[in-house]
Amino acid sequence: MSETAQQPVFSIEKLYVKDLSIEVPNAPQIYLERETPQVNVQLRTDSRPLDEGVFEVKLTVTVTAQLGEDKTVFLVEVAQGGIFQIRNVPTEELEPIMMIGCANILFPYAREVISDAITRAGFQPVILAPVNFEALYQQNRQQQAASVQ
Repeated sequence: MSETAQQPVFSIEKLYVKDLSIEVPNAPQIYLERETPQVNVQLRTDSRPLDEGVFEVKLTVTVTAQLGEDKTVFLVEVAQGGIFQIRNVPTEELEPIMMIGCANILFPYAREVISDAITRAGFQPVILAPVNFEALYQQNRQQQAASVQ
């Protein structure tokens, strides 16, 4: 085998919005509210192989704004997908590459879709703060290890 055949390969094949939904269950009355809603953000990253060395990574971001305990202002969810070519990488490094590296690539696109959808729904845009996907990955690994014991 030639030396170049063993070089790690990482490339972005395609970035896309896989799913997008927005709900404003209390419209139109909610637009008359003057109170500032509480905003909750949830993130989830999933991956699956598509072909030899080709993977789909999906970052799902859910943003919920509520007034009090029971009044939803809006709920937006985007599944930002990407197809990535990842080759000649040790198996144990695949998961961190997808859950950290690919998630870092997908996040700015998901953040833009979220902000745009909320604005189109008639609200002030929500600009999501940067996310430390490495810390999230480590935290999830620790939780998985604790639940196994």
